Amino acid sequence: MPLSPGFDVVHELTASAGAEVFEHGWQSFSPTTAYALGARPHRPRSERNRMLNYRQSSHPGADGYFSEGVLAVADGSGSVHVVAAADPFTTGVRLQASVSGSSVVVGADGPVRVSVVEGSSVQSALPGWASDAAAAAGLPAARPAPTAWCSWYEYWGDVRREDVVENLEAMRTLDLPVDVVQIDDGYSAEIGDWLTPSDHFSDLRGLVETIRSEGRRAGVWLAPFFAGARSRLAAEHPDWLLRHPHGGPLHAGHNWNQDLYSVDMSHPGAAEWIRTVFSTLAGWGIDYFKIDFIAAGAIPGLRHSGADPVTAYREGLALIRDSVGPSAHILGCGAPVLPSVGLVDSIRVSADTGHTFAPEDGDMCSPSQEAAILSADGRQFMNGVFFANDPDCLIVGPKIENRESWAAHVEKVGGAVVSSDRLVGLDEWGLETTRRLLTR
Repeated sequence: MPLSPGFDVVHELTASAGAEVFEHGWQSFSPTTAYALGARPHRPRSERNRMLNYRQSSHPGADGYFSEGVLAVADGSGSVHVVAAADPFTTGVRLQASVSGSSVVVGADGPVRVSVVEGSSVQSALPGWASDAAAAAGLPAARPAPTAWCSWYEYWGDVRREDVVENLEAMRTLDLPVDVVQIDDGYSAEIGDWLTPSDHFSDLRGLVETIRSEGRRAGVWLAPFFAGARSRLAAEHPDWLLRHPHGGPLHAGHNWNQDLYSVDMSHPGAAEWIRTVFSTLAGWGIDYFKIDFIAAGAIPGLRHSGADPVTAYREGLALIRDSVGPSAHILGCGAPVLPSVGLVDSIRVSADTGHTFAPEDGDMCSPSQEAAILSADGRQFMNGVFFANDPDCLIVGPKIENRESWAAHVEKVGGAVVSSDRLVGLDEWGLETTRRLLTR
């Protein structure tokens, strides 16, 4: 198949039996893996999935290979060809590989660097590329992630203060080495109204004080680049939202049973609001921030500053970092992976996990252990180099399908370990596994 318009040929090679190609997805949830050359790659099963889980400006077809920032081909003859953006962290260069018989043509829509190294698989070459890219960018050593407990996979959006306190007490009585107690979605009134409490959380600040009084750190979840259609933010400040070229707010997706808009952090009013949100939470003693669905900050649209999407995204992350301080831990989720490097401490490297193995809709960006394992394995070469890899939460309660293999996966990744069970509901195996993986 020919390359797409806007893509120029940057490399050509001849492949033989055993050749494989590595596709890197745009954001956390985008499938990332290597395929036997000629195998059909994973693609979104619905437009909703594409909007929420892939790069919105990209429409990869089922034929050929499409990668974000870096693409690699093991040619089957002992060499791996790594084609990567010349600046993989501050640009959004896309790559394609077109296959015709034994001929592979790689195209890109921006400047790239090509390296050919010895190796029989793409994963043998990617760690070297990552180390070289980190050194070229002058990145400091990646900080390890603290151990944590997260409310999400047990309580979802219905979490109450009492649930958090029960698990906080269980950590003490069960002697679990949890550094951070992280409150997930459910504490705020609406998506975007982060400082307005939900009915379940009339006193978030008081709960943070309770967590800290137990000698643990407090964490919170936000989706800072999103404003839900029901939010006061969207209603009172439509000028803070990313706009269509022809005017009007630009939809960034649909979730929580409402339309979602992207907050334009280049707008001075929006920037000041986001700074207020994060500095307020930090002032309450929160120093662990799980920022989710943040790919919404990198979608195309008219911005107040006129910045391109990747630049605007990185400037938004830098604003958040400046607001919470250098010692706070930032976990990026639903995040453009390479453009986040240097601005987050850990990053989700896969789709959400799930209580079951396979995704309900068969889409490898949808919540499931299968999809989570696929992309975390594909991005393992980044762990400890760009950031700490977050494979998603450790869930090992009796109701979890294939819990043994999921725990083994979390342990193998060797990055973030975040428990997300109701701790008093764990059986003996679940409790001992949780304790063992939290102990470092």
